[in-house]
Amino acid sequence: MSPFNAFLLLQGVETLSLRVERHVENALKVVKYLDNHEKVTKVNHPSLKDHPDHELYKKYFPNGAGSIFTFDVKGGEEDARAFIDHLKIFSNLANVADVKSLVIHPATTTHSQLNDEELESQGIRKATVRLSIGTEHIDDIIGDIEQAFDAI
Repeated sequence: MSPFNAFLLLQGVETLSLRVERHVENALKVVKYLDNHEKVTKVNHPSLKDHPDHELYKKYFPNGAGSIFTFDVKGGEEDARAFIDHLKIFSNLANVADVKSLVIHPATTTHSQLNDEELESQGIRKATVRLSIGTEHIDDIIGDIEQAFDAI
């Protein structure tokens, strides 16, 4: 490994806990925002009381966990895809846990090989959107989500 690459790796490791903290903090705020949004029918994140793994989440992750989650847009696939298309800060990529916020439509990308019954068994519907929340300022993230909802 070159000295410069070693420096970059070390710097990344040294700041990892701060970045993860920010990912989790931002994700919890976005989950709360979406859970109360009129254009959202369901949010799938274990921090929510109605999630089947909520008690395990509280036990094992008292400070929060996970910046990757899904939610369903009211109106179906067309509105979910329009929502994704109108996001400006979020990158439309299948990656997860990037430093920047990412979005994808799982039914037509990562899970496109599954039929409707298999998708449903995985908790994915045509209206499902997957977010990977990054470290941007939370006001910018929520502002981007708001303007995308306003556009559909």
